Amino acid sequence: MVLSGHEIRRQLGTNILIEPFDPARLNPNSYNLTLHDELMVYEDRILEMRRPNRVRRLRIPSEGLVLQPGRLYLGRTAERTETHNLVPMIEGRSSIGRLGLFVHVTAGFGDVGFCGYWTLEMFAVQPIRVCAGVAICQIFYHDIRGAFEEYRSDKYQNNTDIQPSLLFQELNPAAGEKDQP
Repeated sequence: MVLSGHEIRRQLGTNILIEPFDPARLNPNSYNLTLHDELMVYEDRILEMRRPNRVRRLRIPSEGLVLQPGRLYLGRTAERTETHNLVPMIEGRSSIGRLGLFVHVTAGFGDVGFCGYWTLEMFAVQPIRVCAGVAICQIFYHDIRGAFEEYRSDKYQNNTDIQPSLLFQELNPAAGEKDQP
């Protein structure tokens, strides 16, 4: 079952934290999260799964930044979220999708217990100018049934920045300790 906007507000401070929280961004069954002012792109032409890939940071200027098709841009939400006893999920906003911007290519499903900023995997169908602070996606919450353990990970939990793929840590556990990007 998806929580209503009223239920999201009711659970703020207990099972749900959204920092900062703006009541104007609360929807009937979701909350709009905004785009931070920094993006990350991979520099390597061929990306590797078994090792860290080089990345470069891009700042979104006040006039916006044009994203080009055929390139993956990693961004993050300006809001930090924390979720307990619920399953958080994000989806791109329909107004953003109708401009041809995919906000989370594959990773909209969160784990119960996730704490941190949401990394956004953005891909443009055609050139599009993005602006920091725009409501880029929405978070919504599902009830969870049955026994569960909250998400605990050294990879992405309690992140404070955009998170490039850390898959190499799973494929080469010894590398995860010394090769963090």
